[in-house]
Amino acid sequence: MESLATAVQDINDVYWYFVITILCIAGVWFTISTKAVQIRWIPEMLAGLKESPSDISDGQKGVSAFRAFTISAASRVGSANVAGVAIAITVGGPGAVFWMWVLAILGSATSFVESSLAQLYKVRRKDSYVGGPAYYIRDALGWKPVAIAFAVIITVTYGFVFNAVQSNSIAQSLGNQFSLEGTWPMFIIGAVVAILAGVIIFGGIHRLSAVTEIMVPIMAFAYVLVALFVVVINIGEVPGVLGLIIGHALGFKEVVGAGLGAAFMQGIRRGLFSNEAGMGSVPNAAATASVSHPVKQGLVQSLGVYFDTLLVCSATAFIILLSNPEYGGDPEGISLTQNALSNQVGHWAIGFLTIVIFFLAFSSILGNSYYGESNIRFLKDSDMAVNVFRVLVCLAVVGGAIGSIQVVWNLADLFMGFMATINLIALIPLAKIAIKLMRNYAEQKRQGLDPVFRREDIPEAKNVSAWDGSDPLTVRS
Repeated sequence: MESLATAVQDINDVYWYFVITILCIAGVWFTISTKAVQIRWIPEMLAGLKESPSDISDGQKGVSAFRAFTISAASRVGSANVAGVAIAITVGGPGAVFWMWVLAILGSATSFVESSLAQLYKVRRKDSYVGGPAYYIRDALGWKPVAIAFAVIITVTYGFVFNAVQSNSIAQSLGNQFSLEGTWPMFIIGAVVAILAGVIIFGGIHRLSAVTEIMVPIMAFAYVLVALFVVVINIGEVPGVLGLIIGHALGFKEVVGAGLGAAFMQGIRRGLFSNEAGMGSVPNAAATASVSHPVKQGLVQSLGVYFDTLLVCSATAFIILLSNPEYGGDPEGISLTQNALSNQVGHWAIGFLTIVIFFLAFSSILGNSYYGESNIRFLKDSDMAVNVFRVLVCLAVVGGAIGSIQVVWNLADLFMGFMATINLIALIPLAKIAIKLMRNYAEQKRQGLDPVFRREDIPEAKNVSAWDGSDPLTVRS
């Protein structure tokens, strides 16, 4: 296991310089070309959460904007926010947190572009819409082999690799809580999680979204509330922590074992794994929503980046940094966050965080599974294929629980890089369509209208199968 982890890490250390380059170029370009839509339209992001869906078929409501948001948040808000931030800080030092913040602000513009395009190129099924990068790569660009490659990679990445990461975090947190060691206890934990996940994912998108709609907000709110309490009782030390984060990120302060390069690399990697902006995963959730204009879901998913990184990841960072951890050593995951919170508020925090990470990581398994399922249907629209995929997801959950923490996280980095590369290369030529969608939306807002989109509004957007006026939400009054 150790040799595999080292081999994958060596590949990541080279390949990720390229990934970071195109991530930053795309984020800066989309921020400039949209005139910083991710900052200008924050009120519109909040308003977009409230839109109710229309009926997608007789007696079957579509997926609401808020439910689509919670599906993406279920995938985003998970072990990366608790265990991933801990790994970033122990390996890269406090400066890694600063680069997470930077990536979130730039990535929010990228998320706007990819999610708006996913809405535009979504495809209607009997009980819901489906879509994502594979669809806009095939239909907008005509790159069918590339679309197939992306669909395969995201299915493997989210269905198997990322779900192994989430399962590993659940097993690690329970092991730390109850002093469990050895393969068998971890196997049992993985098997129980797999059974629970199977009950939900075999119920389809509506059962899955009904669970995430409740689970994600409650757990995230409880976690952030406790983190705020930690900040309040240590309020005198907060300026020093902020100074440490910024100083180390910019090279003004050196931390033993964790230099500027390590902070930058870990911040970008863990930030992308957490908020997923530009990776091509969130558009799969964005496409499910029944809304009156594609930009509405683009804005909602931009808000999701802030919710994930600026709120939940920052909560973890302050819990850890206020406990003065060691930097530059071996990666530490959920156990570091548990122990740091325990030092601040008492031993009960380990149990509390075990519950939080269980539900957050479990909801991520559900969201991740939907991303894979959506792309299985792109490859072969067969219920049998989807059910086989669901079984394999459950097996991956069991395998992740007994796997090495370094192996599963290093593999996650590698596959995440592959996805981001394909998606960003596709987004750059398609950005002009997203900008025209944004202008169409803005013009209707200036006229005092609730924006509604029809595909004839942007005739240069070819092969759009939805937005023909059949959805009641898109009927102009």
